[in-house]
Amino acid sequence: MTVYIDGVLFLNFAFDFILLLTTSIVLKRNTKIFNLVLGAFIGSLSTLILFINVNSIQLFIIKIYLSILMNLFSFYYKDIKYTLTNITTFYIVSILLGGFLYMLNIEFSYKHEGIIFYNNGLSINVIILFIISPIILYIYVKQSKMFQKKIKNYHKVNIKIGKKELSLNGFLDTGNTLTYKGKPVIITNIKNTFRKKKIFVPYAVINGAGLLECIETQIYIPDMGTYDVLLGFSDNLNISGVDVLLNGKMEENNVTKNKRNIQIDI
Repeated sequence: MTVYIDGVLFLNFAFDFILLLTTSIVLKRNTKIFNLVLGAFIGSLSTLILFINVNSIQLFIIKIYLSILMNLFSFYYKDIKYTLTNITTFYIVSILLGGFLYMLNIEFSYKHEGIIFYNNGLSINVIILFIISPIILYIYVKQSKMFQKKIKNYHKVNIKIGKKELSLNGFLDTGNTLTYKGKPVIITNIKNTFRKKKIFVPYAVINGAGLLECIETQIYIPDMGTYDVLLGFSDNLNISGVDVLLNGKMEENNVTKNKRNIQIDI
């Protein structure tokens, strides 16, 4: 079989460029295309190792070294944490793409009877793999951004009611802006077994209106601050892993508080 070294180099360069570009998008790195091209070119040089007589351990070390160089030339060095984040994300993206392409190759190139696999003589065209790769990584970037946006709204919530201290999982719902007498209303699915004065807060939703049983309390959210709130009790809170539905007004107050702190610091 004839192997064209220039073709292999270009193919390796193209895949490395896609991986570096995806890493840059996921981490929102402000880097120039030229740097990504330079990094991909360095990565493509790993193809030349195939023509050098080295053992598997030496080959592994050389590839690790080249991958570090790829990231340094693509994103520069700012500090060790920044660099390790770049390299780790690059490897995660590489493993994701490599694993998916390997799965496709197995599906199309092999048949199986039970747990016995054998080659059926087919293989996926390299051009098809090159077309599929950006699509796979695009889906990964979209899903990653959605996950990051959603997980950013999860918070640990500490509530002290009398002698009881509760540590609950909260979710910041921007759609919940219910307030009563200037205090934000948050909702929990735990039972009201506390000996505190009940306050019934009127509310209106798409499905109707009613009164929400609440108590006054104070909560502390480590990455947001301390708030005086009305804690409402409802059996209709059905978000997986969430005990408390936080109020969107709390985020607005937190943003305002941060702006004031910035002005004071200035």
